[in-house]
Amino acid sequence: MDSFQSIAATKNTALAVVAPGIAEALFATALGLVAAIPATIAYNKFSNDLGRYATRLEGFAGEFSAIMSRQLDEGENN
Repeated sequence: MDSFQSIAATKNTALAVVAPGIAEALFATALGLVAAIPATIAYNKFSNDLGRYATRLEGFAGEFSAIMSRQLDEGENN
C-alpha cells in the first residue's frame, strides 16, 4: 500500500519511490513464512501422531469387543 500511495503522491514510478514499500512487503512475507513453516510442520506431526493413536484405540476396541463377546458366550453356555 505504501508503494501505491508513494506513486500517487509523486506521480512517479521510479524504483526509489516504490522500493521501500516493496522491501517492507517482502520482509513481512519472510516473517510470515518463518512463523508458518514451523507451525505447519508441527501440525502435520501432531495430526499424524493423533491418527496413529486413533488407529491403536480402534484396534484395542475391536480386540476388547471380541474378548467380551467370547466371555459372554462362554457365560451363556455354562
